[in-house]
Amino acid sequence: MSGQTQGQYALKDMFDEARFRHMAGETVAVWPDFDAERFVALAMDGIDELGIMERVRRTAESYRATLPDDFEEATAILSDLAPRVGHAFTAVALAEYVALYGRDHFERSMETLRILTRYGSAEFAIRPFLRDEPDRTLEVMRGFAEDQNEHVRRLASEGTRPRLPWSFRLAAFAADPKLAWPILDRLKADPSLYVRKSVANHLNDISKDHPDWLLDHLEAWPKENPNTRWIVRHALRTLIKKGDARALTLIGATGKAAVRVEAYSVAPGQLSLGSHVTISGEIVSTADEVQHLVVDYAVHYLKKNGEPSRKVFKLKAFDLAPGGRQVLSIRRAIRDFSTRTHNAGHHRVELMVNGEVLAEGGFLLEM
Repeated sequence: MSGQTQGQYALKDMFDEARFRHMAGETVAVWPDFDAERFVALAMDGIDELGIMERVRRTAESYRATLPDDFEEATAILSDLAPRVGHAFTAVALAEYVALYGRDHFERSMETLRILTRYGSAEFAIRPFLRDEPDRTLEVMRGFAEDQNEHVRRLASEGTRPRLPWSFRLAAFAADPKLAWPILDRLKADPSLYVRKSVANHLNDISKDHPDWLLDHLEAWPKENPNTRWIVRHALRTLIKKGDARALTLIGATGKAAVRVEAYSVAPGQLSLGSHVTISGEIVSTADEVQHLVVDYAVHYLKKNGEPSRKVFKLKAFDLAPGGRQVLSIRRAIRDFSTRTHNAGHHRVELMVNGEVLAEGGFLLEM
């Protein structure tokens, strides 16, 4: 969900008249009594003023007005429609129907979301149920974690994330990571990369509220399976960027690095917005044994008030033999994004090895 504003506008634009007419036509194909013109008119009313998630809700509301009143009959139609809508995010709107109107039909809602999530993730739609009936919904989601379909297994992890982007925070899950732990533990060696990414993101959410609790539990996981090792490495990215010693140890970094940095450079030293800066240097081992090193770099972006805002980026992880050398270089664009606006002034750039700042330089940005 990175680049939310930019992504929102791109996704928002897909919910246009052509999309609604396509959905209406496909709905007629599975339920001939569907009033396609009324659906399109309802969906398009004031659409230009709505953001992406508002359009998702509007789509669900328009189906509420044009599908049968009986929830079971309506969700049967949506289940037949889901494979035909043609875009995964469009199908999210079908799951939103369940979130809005399925609270009094728990069993039917859970089964419908299990079906719909295969075509467009039900990660948003499941959350009202988790908030309002956590025990009951968690029992279902533990079953989802055992499902043969990777999309259903991913829903078990993604839907229970405490800090899921574009959704409200699940306060109970943020306060108590034990609630979802059986799901995450079940999926710790999942063969699907799609599922593993979700598990890692969920664990990273936990690391922001309960770092020691998370490290205690991840230390207990067997690391022989490469899928588990992958999850642990990506789950700890926030703690690794902070230089957390336990997190670095868990991914195999060998404690405080016995190295020196040579020829560190941030070039050019002066540039304008839209240019690139190259960060380079050479890591030289001063140890008598092989070291596993994790190298990151941090840019201190300037805010409007002139205060720095530090952002850490991954550079490279590698093994370095005694006396060995590793040349590092990365070229980074200095341009505005939806999530970051640059300001003129000096930007400090640090090079970190195993969480410790070992060199620093910077560049002057002119606007």
